[in-house]
Amino acid sequence: MTATAPETAAMSRALELALRGPRAGVNPQVGCVLLDPDGRVLAEGWHRGAGTAHAEVDALSRLADPAAAAGATAVVTLEPCNHHGRTGPCSEALIAAGVSRVLYAVPDPGVASAGGGERMRAAGLDVESGLLRDEAEEAIRPWLTALRLGRPFVTVKWASSLDGRAAAADGSSRWITGPAARDDVHRRRGEHDAIVVGTGTVLADDPALTARSGDGLLEHQPIPVVIGTTPVPVDAAVRHHPHPLRVHATHDLGAVLASLFDDGVRSVFVEGGPTLASAFLRAGLVDEVVAYLAPTLLGGPITALGDLDVSTIDEQRRLRFTSVDLVGDDVRLVARPLASDTDPSARDGRTSPATISTSSGVTAATDSTTTTKEL
Repeated sequence: MTATAPETAAMSRALELALRGPRAGVNPQVGCVLLDPDGRVLAEGWHRGAGTAHAEVDALSRLADPAAAAGATAVVTLEPCNHHGRTGPCSEALIAAGVSRVLYAVPDPGVASAGGGERMRAAGLDVESGLLRDEAEEAIRPWLTALRLGRPFVTVKWASSLDGRAAAADGSSRWITGPAARDDVHRRRGEHDAIVVGTGTVLADDPALTARSGDGLLEHQPIPVVIGTTPVPVDAAVRHHPHPLRVHATHDLGAVLASLFDDGVRSVFVEGGPTLASAFLRAGLVDEVVAYLAPTLLGGPITALGDLDVSTIDEQRRLRFTSVDLVGDDVRLVARPLASDTDPSARDGRTSPATISTSSGVTAATDSTTTTKEL
């Protein structure tokens, strides 16, 4: 595509603005910069969450003179929407304002919301896509992945000793990592729509499943989700969560994710111990792994992961590191599976067969995830 230096700089700025919006939620983070014909910035905007003005409308509303939009260029991180939700179509707002040129980074993957580019072209606007697309894809990767796969973006987290143990031989695990790593986990919880554990974790640890800081609860709280057939005790800490507890009395992970997606959940943080983490990984339902490695040794049988259906080195589950950082005294490793983010056949639990090892050692192959293990 063709873009001027001011337009490229405006897209970089729009990406910065987009990240000011909430990471969690059904809507994407979007930023917009309006330029005059000489490339000077007229106004900026970003989306502040469901029910608020979209980035394009926010930017238009900040013009000192609304007439200045005539002949302007709109630089937007995501294709302007083309549907009526809580707000009207941004494509029509830009057309009505008199904008003459629109550049966006990433096409909207939404079935209902896509088509804004074509709508604006049909109205005579000069529309181009792809400016800083790689950077924009990375910025809103969880939301894009969820829309493309039709299920929430899945982050699996664990903490382990240097020798890969999730707990000591007696099952005790508090605390393997230090306070800085635990604070980092709470921040990441607050960036997801839901936090998922199994009933085994609820019974063993009685977690609150909240996102906290030293000052108390964070503003955004993930929805607590428990998977498994064992009843959650009536006095469990998770029942006092700010959001109602969701219990899925099943081991069908694909069905759980489908239900959550249908209810507007676009990202989940899986923090349920070795059994649940391994089940998600075996099923190919993981988009990102966040592992905290503590400088300590435990030995013993309780490893951070269980069986992954890897019987030979050729079947190993390869990942790619995206960051390696010191967090206090611990190391935080963030990695992604090598399968394409946009290939539903690679990780979509609704359509891809998944095999799960049962407690008897027999392998069950189904259209989604089933197991007799207690999660």
